[in-house]
Amino acid sequence: MNQGWVYRDRITPAEANLSVLDFYTNRYRHSSREEWRDRILSGQIRQNGHSVAPDDRLQPGQTLAYHRPPWQEPEVPLGFEVLYEDGDLVAIAKPAGLPVLPGGNFLTHTLLHQLKLRYPEQTPVPVHRLGRGTSGIMVLGRSPLARSVLSRQLRDSTATAHDPQAPHPIRKTYRALVGASDLPDVFTLTTAIGKVDHPVLGYVYAASPGGLPAYSEGKVIQRTADSTLVEVTIRTGRPHQIRIHLAAAGYPLLGDPLYVSGGVPLPIAPDEDGQIPAPGDIGYHLHAYRLKLPHPRTQEPLQLVCPAPLVLRAPEPGLEVMDDSA
Repeated sequence: MNQGWVYRDRITPAEANLSVLDFYTNRYRHSSREEWRDRILSGQIRQNGHSVAPDDRLQPGQTLAYHRPPWQEPEVPLGFEVLYEDGDLVAIAKPAGLPVLPGGNFLTHTLLHQLKLRYPEQTPVPVHRLGRGTSGIMVLGRSPLARSVLSRQLRDSTATAHDPQAPHPIRKTYRALVGASDLPDVFTLTTAIGKVDHPVLGYVYAASPGGLPAYSEGKVIQRTADSTLVEVTIRTGRPHQIRIHLAAAGYPLLGDPLYVSGGVPLPIAPDEDGQIPAPGDIGYHLHAYRLKLPHPRTQEPLQLVCPAPLVLRAPEPGLEVMDDSA
Protein backbone atom coordinates (compact mmCIF):
# COMPACT_ATOMS: atom_id res chain seq x y z
CA MET A 1 0.00 0.00 0.00
CA ASN A 2 1.21 3.51 -0.73
CA GLN A 3 0.58 6.54 1.50
CA GLY A 4 -2.34 7.96 -0.48
CA TRP A 5 -2.33 11.28 -2.28
CA VAL A 6 -4.03 14.67 -2.34
CA TYR A 7 -5.27 15.93 -5.71
CA ARG A 8 -5.99 19.66 -5.87
CA ASP A 9 -8.14 21.61 -8.33
CA ARG A 10 -8.56 25.37 -8.56
CA ILE A 11 -12.02 26.46 -9.70
CA THR A 12 -12.09 28.61 -12.85
CA PRO A 13 -14.76 31.21 -13.71
CA ALA A 14 -16.24 28.77 -16.23
CA GLU A 15 -16.80 26.26 -13.42
CA ALA A 16 -18.41 28.72 -11.02
CA ASN A 17 -21.85 27.75 -9.66
CA LEU A 18 -21.35 24.07 -10.43
CA SER A 19 -22.09 21.76 -7.54
CA VAL A 20 -19.14 19.87 -6.07
CA LEU A 21 -20.67 16.64 -7.36
CA ASP A 22 -21.16 18.00 -10.87
CA PHE A 23 -17.60 19.33 -10.93
CA TYR A 24 -15.98 15.97 -10.14
CA THR A 25 -18.41 13.97 -12.25
CA ASN A 26 -17.75 16.17 -15.30
CA ARG A 27 -14.01 16.59 -14.79
CA TYR A 28 -13.02 13.04 -13.83
CA ARG A 29 -15.15 10.62 -15.79
CA HIS A 30 -13.08 7.58 -14.83
CA SER A 31 -15.39 7.29 -11.80
CA SER A 32 -19.18 7.19 -11.74
CA ARG A 33 -21.40 9.87 -10.23
CA GLU A 34 -22.28 7.49 -7.40
CA GLU A 35 -18.58 6.90 -6.61
CA TRP A 36 -17.90 10.63 -6.43
CA ARG A 37 -20.95 11.13 -4.21
CA ASP A 38 -19.68 8.46 -1.82
CA ARG A 39 -16.25 10.13 -1.67
CA ILE A 40 -17.77 13.52 -0.94
CA LEU A 41 -20.07 12.14 1.78
CA SER A 42 -17.16 10.28 3.39
CA GLY A 43 -15.16 13.52 3.74
CA GLN A 44 -12.52 12.80 1.11
CA ILE A 45 -13.25 16.08 -0.70
CA ARG A 46 -12.35 19.23 1.25
CA GLN A 47 -12.23 22.96 0.80
CA ASN A 48 -9.90 24.93 3.09
CA GLY A 49 -9.59 21.83 5.24
CA HIS A 50 -13.34 21.40 5.70
CA SER A 51 -15.58 18.71 4.28
CA VAL A 52 -18.05 19.76 1.61
CA ALA A 53 -21.49 18.53 0.59
CA PRO A 54 -22.36 17.18 -2.89
CA ASP A 55 -24.70 20.12 -3.62
CA ASP A 56 -22.40 22.92 -2.39
CA ARG A 57 -21.91 25.54 -5.10
CA LEU A 58 -18.41 26.48 -6.22
CA GLN A 59 -16.91 29.95 -6.56
CA PRO A 60 -14.01 31.06 -8.82
CA GLY A 61 -10.63 30.78 -7.15
CA GLN A 62 -11.64 28.13 -4.62
CA THR A 63 -9.34 25.13 -4.27
CA LEU A 64 -10.79 21.67 -3.77
CA ALA A 65 -8.66 18.84 -2.39
CA TYR A 66 -9.46 15.18 -2.98
CA HIS A 67 -7.75 13.10 -0.28
CA ARG A 68 -7.38 9.72 -1.91
CA PRO A 69 -6.84 6.98 0.68
CA PRO A 70 -3.83 4.62 0.39
CA TRP A 71 -4.20 2.02 -2.34
CA GLN A 72 -2.39 -1.01 -3.72
CA GLU A 73 -0.66 -0.06 -6.96
CA PRO A 74 -0.36 -2.46 -9.92
CA GLU A 75 2.87 -4.42 -10.08
CA VAL A 76 5.37 -3.04 -12.59
CA PRO A 77 9.10 -3.55 -13.26
CA LEU A 78 10.83 -1.04 -10.95
CA GLY A 79 14.48 -1.60 -11.84
CA PHE A 80 16.33 0.34 -14.53
CA GLU A 81 19.84 0.33 -15.98
CA VAL A 82 22.02 3.45 -16.08
CA LEU A 83 23.50 3.82 -19.57
CA TYR A 84 25.44 7.04 -19.02
CA GLU A 85 26.03 9.33 -16.08
CA ASP A 86 27.98 12.50 -15.31
CA GLY A 87 27.46 15.66 -13.28
CA ASP A 88 25.00 17.13 -15.78
CA LEU A 89 22.87 14.30 -17.06
CA VAL A 90 21.89 10.69 -16.62
CA ALA A 91 20.63 8.36 -19.36
CA ILE A 92 18.72 5.27 -18.30
CA ALA A 93 17.08 2.27 -19.96
CA LYS A 94 13.42 2.40 -18.94
CA PRO A 95 11.67 -0.97 -18.89
CA ALA A 96 8.33 -1.39 -20.66
CA GLY A 97 5.48 -1.20 -18.16
CA LEU A 98 7.04 1.40 -15.83
CA PRO A 99 5.21 4.78 -15.86
CA VAL A 100 7.43 7.84 -15.84
CA LEU A 101 5.23 10.16 -13.75
CA PRO A 102 2.44 9.62 -11.19
CA GLY A 103 -1.05 9.30 -12.60
CA GLY A 104 -4.10 7.07 -12.38
CA ASN A 105 -3.30 4.09 -10.17
CA PHE A 106 0.44 4.83 -10.11
CA LEU A 107 2.16 6.92 -7.43
CA THR A 108 5.27 5.17 -6.08
CA HIS A 109 5.45 2.58 -8.85
CA THR A 110 6.86 5.21 -11.20
CA LEU A 111 10.26 6.07 -12.61
CA LEU A 112 10.20 9.44 -10.85
CA HIS A 113 9.75 7.80 -7.43
CA GLN A 114 12.48 5.25 -8.15
CA LEU A 115 14.85 8.05 -9.16
CA LYS A 116 14.19 9.78 -5.82
CA LEU A 117 15.08 6.57 -4.01
CA ARG A 118 18.30 6.05 -5.98
CA TYR A 119 19.37 9.72 -6.05
CA PRO A 120 17.94 11.24 -2.84
CA GLU A 121 20.36 14.20 -2.73
CA GLN A 122 20.25 15.37 -6.35
CA THR A 123 17.37 13.66 -8.09
CA PRO A 124 17.66 13.80 -11.90
CA VAL A 125 14.58 15.16 -13.64
CA PRO A 126 13.16 13.67 -16.87
CA VAL A 127 13.43 16.18 -19.72
CA HIS A 128 11.17 14.09 -21.96
CA ARG A 129 8.79 11.19 -21.48
CA LEU A 130 8.27 7.69 -22.77
CA GLY A 131 4.86 6.02 -22.67
CA ARG A 132 4.35 3.41 -20.01
CA GLY A 133 4.52 0.59 -22.56
CA THR A 134 7.59 2.03 -24.31
CA SER A 135 11.07 0.84 -23.32
CA GLY A 136 14.51 2.28 -23.95
CA ILE A 137 16.59 5.41 -23.55
CA MET A 138 15.45 8.31 -21.41
CA VAL A 139 17.57 11.36 -20.64
CA LEU A 140 17.38 13.02 -17.24
CA GLY A 141 18.76 16.43 -16.37
CA ARG A 142 20.89 16.49 -13.24
CA SER A 143 22.21 20.07 -13.28
CA PRO A 144 20.14 23.23 -13.88
CA LEU A 145 22.23 23.87 -16.98
CA ALA A 146 21.44 20.47 -18.47
CA ARG A 147 17.74 20.71 -17.71
CA SER A 148 17.54 24.15 -19.31
CA VAL A 149 19.62 23.35 -22.41
CA LEU A 150 18.02 19.98 -23.14
CA SER A 151 14.49 21.28 -22.65
CA ARG A 152 15.16 24.22 -24.97
CA GLN A 153 16.70 21.98 -27.65
CA LEU A 154 13.71 19.64 -27.55
CA ARG A 155 11.29 22.59 -27.86
CA ASP A 156 13.29 24.11 -30.72
CA SER A 157 13.43 20.79 -32.57
CA THR A 158 9.65 20.48 -32.38
CA ALA A 159 9.09 24.08 -33.45
CA THR A 160 11.35 23.82 -36.52
CA ALA A 161 10.64 20.22 -37.53
CA HIS A 162 9.52 21.05 -41.08
CA ASP A 163 12.43 23.39 -41.84
CA PRO A 164 15.22 21.34 -43.48
CA GLN A 165 17.69 24.17 -42.86
CA ALA A 166 17.01 24.34 -39.13
CA PRO A 167 19.41 22.56 -36.76
CA HIS A 168 18.08 19.45 -35.07
CA PRO A 169 20.70 18.68 -32.44
CA ILE A 170 18.67 15.99 -30.66
CA ARG A 171 17.72 12.94 -32.73
CA LYS A 172 15.60 10.21 -31.14
CA THR A 173 15.28 6.92 -33.02
CA TYR A 174 12.86 4.15 -32.08
CA ARG A 175 12.21 0.56 -33.12
CA ALA A 176 8.58 -0.44 -33.62
CA LEU A 177 6.68 -3.49 -34.84
CA VAL A 178 3.57 -3.30 -37.02
CA GLY A 179 1.72 -5.93 -38.99
CA ALA A 180 2.44 -7.02 -42.56
CA SER A 181 2.61 -3.84 -44.61
CA ASP A 182 3.39 -2.22 -47.91
CA LEU A 183 5.16 0.71 -46.27
CA PRO A 184 7.90 2.10 -48.53
CA ASP A 185 11.45 1.22 -47.53
CA VAL A 186 11.84 4.87 -46.50
CA PHE A 187 8.86 6.99 -45.49
CA THR A 188 7.83 10.25 -43.86
CA LEU A 189 4.73 10.73 -41.71
CA THR A 190 3.29 14.18 -40.99
CA THR A 191 -0.22 13.66 -39.63
CA ALA A 192 -1.17 16.45 -37.21
CA ILE A 193 -1.73 15.32 -33.62
CA GLY A 194 -4.10 16.92 -31.13
CA LYS A 195 -6.65 16.31 -28.41
CA VAL A 196 -9.85 14.50 -29.34
CA ASP A 197 -12.86 13.97 -27.10
CA HIS A 198 -13.07 10.74 -25.15
CA PRO A 199 -16.31 9.83 -23.35
CA VAL A 200 -14.53 8.42 -20.28
CA LEU A 201 -11.08 10.03 -20.10
CA GLY A 202 -12.21 13.48 -21.25
CA TYR A 203 -9.71 13.54 -24.10
CA VAL A 204 -6.87 11.57 -25.63
CA TYR A 205 -4.24 12.55 -28.18
CA ALA A 206 -4.88 11.24 -31.68
CA ALA A 207 -4.72 12.14 -35.37
CA SER A 208 -6.59 15.42 -35.70
CA PRO A 209 -6.83 17.86 -38.63
CA GLY A 210 -6.84 20.71 -36.13
CA GLY A 211 -3.89 19.35 -34.16
CA LEU A 212 -0.27 20.44 -34.01
CA PRO A 213 2.30 19.56 -36.68
CA ALA A 214 4.22 16.32 -36.16
CA TYR A 215 7.09 14.90 -38.18
CA SER A 216 8.45 11.34 -38.26
CA GLU A 217 11.00 9.79 -40.62
CA GLY A 218 10.99 6.01 -40.93
CA LYS A 219 12.64 3.11 -42.68
CA VAL A 220 11.78 -0.55 -42.90
CA ILE A 221 14.31 -2.86 -41.23
CA GLN A 222 12.70 -6.19 -42.03
CA ARG A 223 9.50 -7.60 -43.48
CA THR A 224 7.93 -10.98 -42.73
CA ALA A 225 4.60 -12.50 -43.69
CA ASP A 226 3.09 -11.28 -40.41
CA SER A 227 5.03 -8.18 -39.37
CA THR A 228 7.15 -5.23 -40.37
CA LEU A 229 10.05 -4.02 -38.23
CA VAL A 230 10.67 -0.29 -38.62
CA GLU A 231 12.97 2.38 -37.29
CA VAL A 232 11.43 5.81 -36.77
CA THR A 233 13.30 9.04 -36.01
CA ILE A 234 11.09 11.81 -34.66
CA ARG A 235 11.77 15.52 -35.02
CA THR A 236 8.74 16.58 -32.98
CA GLY A 237 7.76 15.34 -29.56
CA ARG A 238 3.99 15.00 -29.67
CA PRO A 239 2.33 12.60 -27.19
CA HIS A 240 2.22 9.02 -28.52
CA GLN A 241 3.56 10.32 -31.83
CA ILE A 242 4.90 7.07 -33.30
CA ARG A 243 1.87 5.05 -32.25
CA ILE A 244 -0.47 7.62 -33.78
CA HIS A 245 1.57 8.20 -36.94
CA LEU A 246 1.92 4.54 -37.85
CA ALA A 247 -1.75 3.91 -37.06
CA ALA A 248 -2.71 6.93 -39.18
CA ALA A 249 -0.74 5.39 -42.05
CA GLY A 250 -2.87 2.26 -41.66
CA TYR A 251 -0.46 0.21 -39.57
CA PRO A 252 -1.09 0.35 -35.80
CA LEU A 253 1.61 -1.14 -33.60
CA LEU A 254 1.04 -4.82 -33.01
CA GLY A 255 -0.58 -5.21 -29.61
CA ASP A 256 -1.59 -1.55 -29.28
CA PRO A 257 -4.76 -1.62 -27.14
CA LEU A 258 -5.86 1.91 -28.02
CA TYR A 259 -4.94 3.23 -31.48
CA VAL A 260 -6.46 1.72 -34.63
CA SER A 261 -6.06 2.46 -38.34
CA GLY A 262 -6.52 6.16 -38.95
CA GLY A 263 -4.62 7.10 -35.81
CA VAL A 264 -7.76 7.35 -33.71
CA PRO A 265 -8.79 5.64 -30.47
CA LEU A 266 -10.48 2.26 -30.50
CA PRO A 267 -14.26 2.67 -30.27
CA ILE A 268 -15.25 2.50 -26.62
CA ALA A 269 -16.13 -1.02 -25.51
CA PRO A 270 -15.09 -2.23 -22.04
CA ASP A 271 -13.22 -5.52 -21.96
CA GLU A 272 -14.42 -8.53 -19.97
CA ASP A 273 -13.12 -6.92 -16.76
CA GLY A 274 -14.96 -3.67 -17.49
CA GLN A 275 -11.74 -1.79 -18.31
CA ILE A 276 -11.67 0.96 -20.94
CA PRO A 277 -8.63 1.10 -23.31
CA ALA A 278 -6.36 3.99 -22.31
CA PRO A 279 -3.09 5.52 -23.58
CA GLY A 280 -1.12 4.07 -20.66
CA ASP A 281 -2.13 0.49 -21.40
CA ILE A 282 0.69 -1.79 -22.49
CA GLY A 283 1.07 -4.62 -24.99
CA TYR A 284 2.55 -2.85 -28.02
CA HIS A 285 6.19 -3.06 -29.18
CA LEU A 286 8.03 0.27 -29.15
CA HIS A 287 11.60 0.90 -28.00
CA ALA A 288 13.70 4.09 -27.79
CA TYR A 289 16.75 2.61 -29.46
CA ARG A 290 19.21 5.41 -30.16
CA LEU A 291 19.69 8.99 -28.99
CA LYS A 292 22.14 11.49 -30.44
CA LEU A 293 22.68 14.87 -28.82
CA PRO A 294 25.38 17.41 -28.02
CA HIS A 295 26.44 17.29 -24.39
CA PRO A 296 24.67 20.26 -22.74
CA ARG A 297 27.88 21.60 -21.17
CA THR A 298 30.71 20.66 -23.56
CA GLN A 299 28.66 20.44 -26.79
CA GLU A 300 30.65 17.33 -27.67
CA PRO A 301 28.51 14.82 -29.63
CA LEU A 302 27.05 12.07 -27.49
CA GLN A 303 25.45 8.94 -28.91
CA LEU A 304 23.63 6.45 -26.71
CA VAL A 305 22.27 3.08 -27.77
CA CYS A 306 19.97 0.80 -25.79
CA PRO A 307 19.80 -2.72 -27.32
CA ALA A 308 16.31 -3.55 -28.47
CA PRO A 309 14.30 -6.41 -26.98
CA LEU A 310 14.35 -9.63 -28.99
CA VAL A 311 11.04 -8.98 -30.73
CA LEU A 312 12.46 -5.72 -32.16
CA ARG A 313 15.79 -7.13 -33.32
CA ALA A 314 16.44 -8.08 -36.92
CA PRO A 315 17.62 -11.70 -37.12
CA GLU A 316 20.48 -10.96 -39.51
CA PRO A 317 23.45 -9.50 -37.59
CA GLY A 318 24.18 -7.02 -40.38
CA LEU A 319 20.82 -5.30 -39.87
CA GLU A 320 21.61 -4.54 -36.24
CA VAL A 321 24.53 -2.25 -37.15
CA MET A 322 23.90 1.38 -36.34
CA ASP A 323 23.22 3.71 -39.25
CA ASP A 324 24.83 7.06 -38.42
CA SER A 325 22.97 8.75 -41.26
CA ALA A 326 19.65 8.42 -39.40
